[in-house]
Amino acid sequence: MEILSSLFEEILGFLGITQALEIFKTGDYSVFKTYEGVASLIYPIIPFLLILEFIAGLIYKKPQIKVYKVNFLIYIFNRFVGRFIAIAMVAFCIGFFEPYALFKTSPTWYWFIYAYIVWELAHFVYHYLGHKVRIFWCLHSTHHAPEDMNLSVTHAHFFLEAPYADVIRTTICIVLGVPPEVLFAVMFIDGTYGAFIHVGENLIKDARFGFLNKIMLTPSHHRVHHARNPLYMDTNFCNLLNIWDRVFGTYQEEQKSIQIEYGITREMDSGNFIDVYFGEIIALVKDVVKAPGLMNKLRYLVMPPGWSHTGEHKTAKLVRNEYLKNLPNT
Repeated sequence: MEILSSLFEEILGFLGITQALEIFKTGDYSVFKTYEGVASLIYPIIPFLLILEFIAGLIYKKPQIKVYKVNFLIYIFNRFVGRFIAIAMVAFCIGFFEPYALFKTSPTWYWFIYAYIVWELAHFVYHYLGHKVRIFWCLHSTHHAPEDMNLSVTHAHFFLEAPYADVIRTTICIVLGVPPEVLFAVMFIDGTYGAFIHVGENLIKDARFGFLNKIMLTPSHHRVHHARNPLYMDTNFCNLLNIWDRVFGTYQEEQKSIQIEYGITREMDSGNFIDVYFGEIIALVKDVVKAPGLMNKLRYLVMPPGWSHTGEHKTAKLVRNEYLKNLPNT
């Protein structure tokens, strides 16, 4: 019975309804007017959309079973292996770096906007490094391995990626004066929207969202980010505000004439848990072992994916630049 009870709790946790149920049990519905109450009603939205998306896939006969299967296994694996690591790293970074903040801000609406812009910068830094530094790509590639896009992809992460991401994002925000209570609010909003932008075509066909596509990052932008097409490689690193992609020249809109091809460029079996989860780590180890000399071995750790000690580089930047160079009238 204890196993069934634990399983039931895990299901409730996945559905995001645990907190709301606790509030309903107390009978004090005024709690729903507080931040905690509102958050408890928002948590179930993404799981509900995920289930709706899966049902729509069955109706459209495009269920993406392979993607859902592997991402479900990743979710289960990460629940056992890395359940509390990211939370601990956030708490550590707040405690360690808060005394070194360059200045202090307050929880007002205008400082909240500032905090969100700073958070997006911090997210851009983490995400950019995840694509440009090979050892960080080994942590991030699991998220890019699925060859279709749907809401289950938001659960496809190597268990060490969240701690690495939160160390960078939390440190930058705290040092730049974002108070912890505002940071947590930003993280909640951004985490919810960051899950939503993985919505697939079974639920939302055209995810450009009209004029919003020009002023914020939409699921269309994030579909571009997950593409392996040369034009789309290593673009759209932001999460909600695409300001930093525009500043740093990594902004790219979806082109109707180009069919998105999801996944990574390495040959792999996207239906194999081991290949999806550990494949890039195995490939890196092989490259390091074969590389001549200590410096070349170290370079494989920090240079971009596709870098080679032979000089035959196939980095995303080179592939994209070559594609752009060969476009007519460019």
